[in-house]
Formats: sequence, structure tokens, C-alpha cells
Amino acid sequence: MTSKHFLQKLILLLAISAILLALGSFLGSAGISWNLSDASQTIVFDIRLPRSLGAFLAGALLGLAGGIAQSLFRNPLADPYLLGSASGALLGVGIMLCFTQIGSPLLETVGINGGAFIGALLGVLAALLLAGGYRSSIRLLLSGVVISVILGAANSLFTFIRPDLYQSLQSFMLGNTTLLTWNAVELMAITLTICLIITLLISPALDALALGENTALTLGLPLAQLRLTLIGVLALATGCAVAQTGLIAFVGLAAPHLVRKLSAGRQRSQLLFSGIAGGILLLGSDLLARTLFAPIEIPVGIVTAVLGGIYLLTLLKRSQMGAHS
Repeated sequence: MTSKHFLQKLILLLAISAILLALGSFLGSAGISWNLSDASQTIVFDIRLPRSLGAFLAGALLGLAGGIAQSLFRNPLADPYLLGSASGALLGVGIMLCFTQIGSPLLETVGINGGAFIGALLGVLAALLLAGGYRSSIRLLLSGVVISVILGAANSLFTFIRPDLYQSLQSFMLGNTTLLTWNAVELMAITLTICLIITLLISPALDALALGENTALTLGLPLAQLRLTLIGVLALATGCAVAQTGLIAFVGLAAPHLVRKLSAGRQRSQLLFSGIAGGILLLGSDLLARTLFAPIEIPVGIVTAVLGGIYLLTLLKRSQMGAHS
């Protein structure tokens, strides 16, 4: 792919993003309003715009993390929650809510978002410890599955003991963009910038890793350090997005698939496009969540799950047709 083609595709994705951001700023549960009176300006610039930007940034973080996971494990079905970050974040939220009930000052210091972020990072760290390090991708992948099961069981036990917390936890599990603020937008923008810079710097090594571990070792690549860096970026991006929007399904899995043909096999283009596609997917889903049953809003995670499920079924159907042809 030439630089001209890359630039054309990048401009196209950014243009779609800009259009969705504009729609998100003026589209509410009551329809589109172009009136910018004083009251409307407050709604647009203090509620709708940060919500739309936040949804885009959260989707971009999940899309980038999904692209990293699929490149790291060389598995097209890998997603950002594969290493136990989702179960860890949910457990962190449950613990923070429990502290809220007993009036602990810990909540004021850490907060529910902080609890989700710490829980996500601890879930990934537990997977690393169980795998005995980061030298084997298969071992790490299996450890992530085991940690997810263990933490999922802990979450089930937690809600069984404290059924009064179930509704709050369910809101977190279904994803929520309605409470995004400018502070959340700033935090996610800084995190996304850091993650993108690190990822793009090491993306040439990912091109070699895509050819196989033996090939990468032959080229003298430090695979252990590379894996650790990628896992760190994946955990940071996923933890930040989950802490702000909850557990939003399928964005990190579907976004890399949507742009795979655009990247022409180059990891740098693939990861950058995956981030933008993730932002487009989540923001578009958020707009649907606002309008499908207006004036009632549905959780955005339901929309992404339905869209992601339909997309995966389409991929499965195509692969079956290709196998028979």
C-alpha cells in the first residue's frame, strides 16, 4: 500500500468520524436540534459533545487494544478482554460499590472508575503471574481464560452475597456513555495518544512477528520485551476504556476485522485503522442507542453486541461459502 492510498483511507475514516461527532453533538433522544440558544449550547457543549467524543475515544482504545491482541496472539478472534481485564474490572466495581454502602473514605479517593481501572490491570497481572511470565503466547492466552473464569465466579459469588448491588453491576456490564464528562475525555485522549505512539513505534516488529516466532527470532527481535510492551499497552488501553464506559462487547473484536482489507497486511496501518474503526463503531452504536427507542435510551453495550453478533455471523457464513466453493 502506497503512502497515497494510506492517506486516502485515513482521510476517509477521519471524515466518517467527524460526521458522526457532528451528529452526536446535535442528536438527542428528542431528535436533531440545530438551535444554539444559551440553554442548547449548554446541552451541546457540556453533555452531548463530551459524550460523543468520549464514546469515540473509548471505542478507539478498545479497537486499538483488539488489534494488538489479535496481532500478539495471531488469532483473529482475540479481543481486549482476553486476559481477564473484564472480569477484574467488574470485580473492582463491585468492591467499590460495597465500600460505598459502608461509607468508606476509600471510594472518595479511588472512585468506581478507579476501581474498574485497577481491577482490569490486576486481572491482566494475575494472568501474567499464572502464565509464569510473558514468553509464551499460548500459555498467556490460556492463563487469561482461566483468570476470567475464576474472577467471573468471584463476581457471581459477590452478587449472590450482595444482591442489592446487582442492578448497579448490570449497568456497568451493559456499558454506559451517558455520564462521560470532559475530564473523562481528557484522560482517554492522553491515554490513547500514549498507547498509539508506543504501538506505532514497535509496529515494524509486529510485521516480523506475524510471520511466526521462529522468523522473528531469526531476525534478532527481542520477543519477550516486545510481548511485555504490547501487553502493557493492551492493559492500559482496555483498563482506561472500561473504567469510563463499562464493559462494551464486540468493539475490540470487530474493529480490526472491519479494516483488515484496508491495511493491506501492514501492522502499522492495521493498528491505526483499528483504533479509528473502534471509535466509529462505538460512536455509531451510541447514536443508535439514543434514537432507536427515543426518548428512551438503551445501553450501548446491547447495540454493540447485536451488531457484533450479526457481523460475526456474516463472517462465518462467508467462510462456509468459501470452504464449499
